[in-house]
Amino acid sequence: MDLDKAIKERKSTRKFSHEKPDWRDVIECINSARYAPMAGGDFSLKFILVSDREKIQKIAEACQQDFVAKAHYVVVVCSKPDRTINAYGKRGEIFARQQAGAAIQNFLLKIEERKLATCWIGHFVEEQVKRELEIKDGINVEAILPIGYSFEKTKPSKKAELDNVLYFEKYGKKKMGKDNKINV
Repeated sequence: MDLDKAIKERKSTRKFSHEKPDWRDVIECINSARYAPMAGGDFSLKFILVSDREKIQKIAEACQQDFVAKAHYVVVVCSKPDRTINAYGKRGEIFARQQAGAAIQNFLLKIEERKLATCWIGHFVEEQVKRELEIKDGINVEAILPIGYSFEKTKPSKKAELDNVLYFEKYGKKKMGKDNKINV
């Protein structure tokens, strides 16, 4: 699958089929996250692959979203931002979150390429997840990603029009200059 197609067809799935994906495909998707940009080249993320049904149920409860319990696997993305913060001070907290987002996007695109399905979940009771997975203090849970095959063909959600998200030269300016060139 080419990159443009993966970007445009990526979608959130909340209904999974009974067919169980091969765990090796999930690990391949996690591996793609390692290629995301990291502040100072210091990879601060960890991934927990969960297949235990009881743990998945507890994670679903922490997310307050029942569909998570129907997934065959759940990937929990964690960050250990202390080295990033030590290197960059307070901005290191922001960098840690940015690099988590970049890695998760790589993961999501690889999921699409492998014809798997997921939904990026950012709403959960972090302490419940940490307790269930024995995650230590100082480590942040960044996202929860239930994995399976989509139960039904879903269309990507409607995206914002480019004209509504692109400005030129300053915030709010919707048109290019007279010469229609962007100064690079």
